[in-house]
Amino acid sequence: MITAGIEAMNVFGGTAFLDVRKLAEHRNLDMTRFDNLLMEEKAVALPYEDPITFAVNVAKPLIDELSPRQKARIEMVVTCSESGIDFGKSMSTYIHDLLELNRNCRLFELKQACYSGTAGFQTALNFILAQTSPGAKALVIATDISRFFVAEGGEALTHDWSYLEPSGGAGAVAMLVGESPHVFQVDVGASGYYGYEVMDTCRPALDSEAGDADLSLLSYLDCCQQSYLEYERRVSDVNYRDSFQYLAFHTPFGGMVKGAHRKMMREMVKAKPPEIETDFRDRVMPGLTYCQRVGNIMGGTVFMSLASTIDKGHFPTPQRIGCFSYGSGCCSEFYSGIVTGEGQAMQRRFAIDQSLDRRYELSMEDYEKLLRESIKVRFGTRNVSLDFDIIPGAIEGGGTGQPRLYLERIKEFYREYVWR
Repeated sequence: MITAGIEAMNVFGGTAFLDVRKLAEHRNLDMTRFDNLLMEEKAVALPYEDPITFAVNVAKPLIDELSPRQKARIEMVVTCSESGIDFGKSMSTYIHDLLELNRNCRLFELKQACYSGTAGFQTALNFILAQTSPGAKALVIATDISRFFVAEGGEALTHDWSYLEPSGGAGAVAMLVGESPHVFQVDVGASGYYGYEVMDTCRPALDSEAGDADLSLLSYLDCCQQSYLEYERRVSDVNYRDSFQYLAFHTPFGGMVKGAHRKMMREMVKAKPPEIETDFRDRVMPGLTYCQRVGNIMGGTVFMSLASTIDKGHFPTPQRIGCFSYGSGCCSEFYSGIVTGEGQAMQRRFAIDQSLDRRYELSMEDYEKLLRESIKVRFGTRNVSLDFDIIPGAIEGGGTGQPRLYLERIKEFYREYVWR
């Protein structure tokens, strides 16, 4: 039987970050309510960073490890994003070119809110499992940058966006999907999906968001339960508490995940509060570590949680991880896979923790300046040149010593990049 899954995976949490407690205090938020977010830091995109720079910077370490022959077998590049730069042209074309990949390759982009990364991953898995091109690999990249312009007007816009700001991040996850799933071997066919029309959050304009916080929470909780129940119907002898040694959730913020897990433990296994708290700490918290330091990166967040689980978990024997993916609008999926100690060792070589540690810490003055300056690069920007010195020392302070890709200018809509 053909196996498939993740051969290598990396997370890029940006060049700069903000301490979200300082942000909450600056905004005079209710700190009791803020603490329920379970957030520590958020990645902030600099004006010369965009979804393409994030995508290339997260994928390059994966590509650099491949031999020329392995690199040539990448036959699909899927970009998963709700931060697209063009109505027609896929970001995958830029990414494919900048990574110097084989031209005999499918290039396309997927969008379904925060579910998009799972949609791309499942598409890649099915390409591998179909064996239409034996030995081929797929590169799946979920890349997004949060925006905080709120659409005004209308009774439905009840979302308290002041509490979204601390949790909205910027980042990317890259996954090399193939027949040698050293990092995460998918349980083929073990997947429950569930979706329906709901207006919980949306982007009614290109650079704005709107939504209903209560409806979004209820939809997330409903989909978590229903997608898992569909998984149960398809897979025999499954128990939410005992079948999965770890759980990786789509994480808008940690408190939302804690609420969903509490509901599942109450309703699926009739657990009491002390057991629920211990179970959350043991099975779920390992997957929140990176999410707490980067924020919600939409389609990539569930895989950031998976990467965190693999890095922070304990794998003396092969362990099964259950994954829950949710995207507003809505579509959801519960699926699973196996991770081994050897896979953990391979994954840890990308040193995601150290990369997050090296980021440049923004002051509130820096952050407010970026909120004003970042508007220069929006959807449809025709011509602009970017100032790399807008936050002096940010590139040098947030780098690894290795060149990173940055947006240098947009000329007649075409984006030009430079390695620095």
